Amino acid sequence: MENNNFEYKPEENTTPNGGYNFENEEYDFENEAALAAQKSIRGYRIVIIILALILAGVSGLYFALNREQQADMRLLEIDRDSIQSNLTSLIDEYDALQYKNDTISQQLAKATEMIAQLKNERRLNYNKIKAYQKEVGTLRAVMKNYLRQIDSLNTINKKLTTQNVSLRKEISTANLRADVAEERASELQNKVQQGSVLRARDIALTALNSHDKEITRIKNAATLRVDFTISANELAQAGNRPVYLCITSPDGYLLSTDAMPTFSFQGSKKGYSASREVDYQNEDLDVSIYYKGSGFIPGTYKIEIYMSGNLIGKSEVAMR
Repeated sequence: MENNNFEYKPEENTTPNGGYNFENEEYDFENEAALAAQKSIRGYRIVIIILALILAGVSGLYFALNREQQADMRLLEIDRDSIQSNLTSLIDEYDALQYKNDTISQQLAKATEMIAQLKNERRLNYNKIKAYQKEVGTLRAVMKNYLRQIDSLNTINKKLTTQNVSLRKEISTANLRADVAEERASELQNKVQQGSVLRARDIALTALNSHDKEITRIKNAATLRVDFTISANELAQAGNRPVYLCITSPDGYLLSTDAMPTFSFQGSKKGYSASREVDYQNEDLDVSIYYKGSGFIPGTYKIEIYMSGNLIGKSEVAMR
């Protein structure tokens, strides 16, 4: 049989008459609310601290990234300025070349265009900077190649100039020698020409009558005979040559025939009295030339003898 000796013990929150003590219960709710509020405040504080730490970290990271970005931009700007300086230097060097060359002109235009692009560039990045640096390197390589070629050409030009100066000196010396030789040759030729001119000596004038007899009175003469000797000359050219005789009367008239014959003398035509051809063999040659006429008067007659374009002899003879 069950033990019914159950001892009833009133709970703490019950009244003596068995009712529930609501005052004690209300007091417990307030404590629990206070405890919950304290826990909630501590939680908020922890969250706020965490958020503050996160915000501080994000801010630090932002400022670090910002500083890094600014540093990168500064480096990019420095690189851009360096590229511009290199391009300007290249342009000056291209201008200094002073050579009219299509390729050089193209490279110069390209460098000028790159400077304009850099000045107008608003957003720089490493790829663009690398591209510009590559282009500058290419332009610099082309410039160095041209400078090597120009140095080589200058070296060759200096050698050629030296050789040219030497050759000019040699040519000048040779020309001087040639001039001297030519002058000497000309002198020798003149001497030969002068030495080769024949000379007529022992010139005489004789009056003849119609029977070819010598007479003393010229007014009775029908023919005048001029006798002379062509001197021997080894330098003169041997062979047949014409000889021209000019007789001028005392009154100053050239004695000639009605035909008035002429011969060439010093680029002009000259009248003569009579002529004949002789065979000269570089030895003394006696020659006589006859002039037929009438009306001769006493006085001094001038006689001139021409041969091979030269006056080889002259004389004045008084006739009675």
